Amino acid sequence: MKATSFDGNKMIYDENYPDPKPGESLVRVSLAGICGTDLEILDGYMAYNGVLGHEFVGVVEKSKNSDLLGKRVVGEINAGCNRCDSCKKGLQRHCPNRTVLGILKRDGAFAEFLSLPEENLHVIPDSISDEQAVFVEPLAAAFEIKEQVSLNPDWKVAVVGDGRLAQMICQVLKLSCPNVTCFGRHETKLSHLEKFKIQTKIGIIDSDLQSYDLVVEATGSNSGFADTMKLVKPRGTVILKSTIASRENLDLTPTVVNEITLIGSRCGLFKPAIDALATGIVSVDSMVYSTFPLEKFSDAIQHAKKPDTLKVFLKP
Repeated sequence: MKATSFDGNKMIYDENYPDPKPGESLVRVSLAGICGTDLEILDGYMAYNGVLGHEFVGVVEKSKNSDLLGKRVVGEINAGCNRCDSCKKGLQRHCPNRTVLGILKRDGAFAEFLSLPEENLHVIPDSISDEQAVFVEPLAAAFEIKEQVSLNPDWKVAVVGDGRLAQMICQVLKLSCPNVTCFGRHETKLSHLEKFKIQTKIGIIDSDLQSYDLVVEATGSNSGFADTMKLVKPRGTVILKSTIASRENLDLTPTVVNEITLIGSRCGLFKPAIDALATGIVSVDSMVYSTFPLEKFSDAIQHAKKPDTLKVFLKP
């Protein structure tokens, strides 16, 4: 099959890459999205070798579950062993033996085909386009915040970052908390949030300091953590969403002094994300930028790295 693989140093396009191993559901990839984690892997995060890509939509070509055949699907990225305590509790995302699509010991979606266990696949309704469906995985990660924190409508909420994930987090939090402000660095990106009546700011001023009950860090940079700690109130809550390749030290002293609650947040349930797209309570259309054929992966990666770019797709 056609695929682009990463050897730890560079991406390589191969028209004869090995097909996925049998035993799981086989999905022909229709469209795959490039996300911040993919770019971090290219900088050394996870020390991963193989086919990148974990945001996708595709059609099931082979499966032990005949009800899935021919269906358009998206997929949860963590595949657990189904034997450990985490898996028995339904927490495959924390299975110590897990593989993760395009991230850990499992080839991903920047290819003609991928494979996943049938229980990882979710059928997408016709009302959701392929472009919208690719956002299900990161949108589920945004909804995970609502699973982890009991949101108070009276809270002042800040999201630090203006990229793909940050934009979806802003929309999701706005469903529960009317007062949401996005702190970013790019006017073009921030302008996408105006239609959702989400406040936006470039830069932190004195009146912002220690004034937010909940702050979500979604910048993908160490500097974002420092900004987050400036914004959160004493005894407030910080949600950490970034996965960062950099090994720079973070100053945790303000966390101790101000008794801040830190919550790591990663993957989420797919159903709330699918329902939100199907009903239109969350919109991702304005984040769709451009689509590149798989063999033009280098151009796609460079485009995705541009400061004002949101979602870039690869099409096998």
